[in-house]
Amino acid sequence: MSRKSVHPTGRESPFSSDEIIVSKTDPKGRITYANDVFVRVSGYSVPELLGQPHSIIRHPDMPRCVFKLLWDTIQAGEEIFAYVLNMARNGDHYWVFAHVSATRDASGTIVGYHSNRRKPSDAQIAAITPIYRDLLREEHRPANRKDGMTNAGAMLASLLRQKGTSYDEFVFSL
Repeated sequence: MSRKSVHPTGRESPFSSDEIIVSKTDPKGRITYANDVFVRVSGYSVPELLGQPHSIIRHPDMPRCVFKLLWDTIQAGEEIFAYVLNMARNGDHYWVFAHVSATRDASGTIVGYHSNRRKPSDAQIAAITPIYRDLLREEHRPANRKDGMTNAGAMLASLLRQKGTSYDEFVFSL
């Protein structure tokens, strides 16, 4: 299922602050479960989502370095909270405050990931948007995408050092 022809519309795909978007993936990030809120907000049907990489909802204005941080953290077996800009099937966007954690089997092996996502406040979105804009600009500066992501990741790490905070403390401070 290709998303290459879908472009951001600038419109928001609404969901309310009392709703929770839930999804589960296998260890490679392919969707194995999507709740009804996820289906409605994303604009995809359950059959269209199942088996697809979670990146099917990736918005082009979302910094790749934040996804790298997210994946590095959960693959290490740690949980993470992050603000994420997603894109619905029709190009509408929606912001989420995601909590992602590993799902383990009885022996402790990671067998997948679970994510609960809530609607962030307007103030949280306003606080994270300029930071993500700067990270995205840094990602696009070098010709090599990998170098751009590495540079933006270093930029994020520098920001956290300047603030004297961890990533988790930072996202909860917004």
